[in-house]
Amino acid sequence: MDTEVNAIPKGLRTVTPYIIVSDPKKALDFYEKALGAKIISKVEIQQGQIAHAEFKVGDSIIMMAGDDPGMHLSPQTGEYRSVSFMVYVPDVDAAAEKAMAAGMKMVKEVRDQFYGDRTGTFEDPFGHIWTLGTHIEDLTPDEIKERAQRVYS
Repeated sequence: MDTEVNAIPKGLRTVTPYIIVSDPKKALDFYEKALGAKIISKVEIQQGQIAHAEFKVGDSIIMMAGDDPGMHLSPQTGEYRSVSFMVYVPDVDAAAEKAMAAGMKMVKEVRDQFYGDRTGTFEDPFGHIWTLGTHIEDLTPDEIKERAQRVYS
């Protein structure tokens, strides 16, 4: 068969976040409740364990698997994380309430930012950091720079 296969699978982008969680089943349920995630696929192995799953938040796909010490993959190995997620939503205040009701802990309260977004940052029960935001103001690079200088001086 001479059909050409795309190097990037349909529906994915060049870079796709791949998160590691301690309990994939609980994580999928949680992300459905907290972020409105839609499960695209999951690979179940012995005793219903999930080896790999893909879910969609808005128009973005996220891949997920369980802890894998052999690959040095675990979300809860220290106080700080090396990856976080930015999720744009139509109403950040409503999304924040939904996330907290589902069990996310607030890390930074929802507030207007100097760069034109209204954001809040949360930690999920699986150790991942999610910033929820709504873009509320279009600014030029000069306006952002000026505001940043005021904030950080």
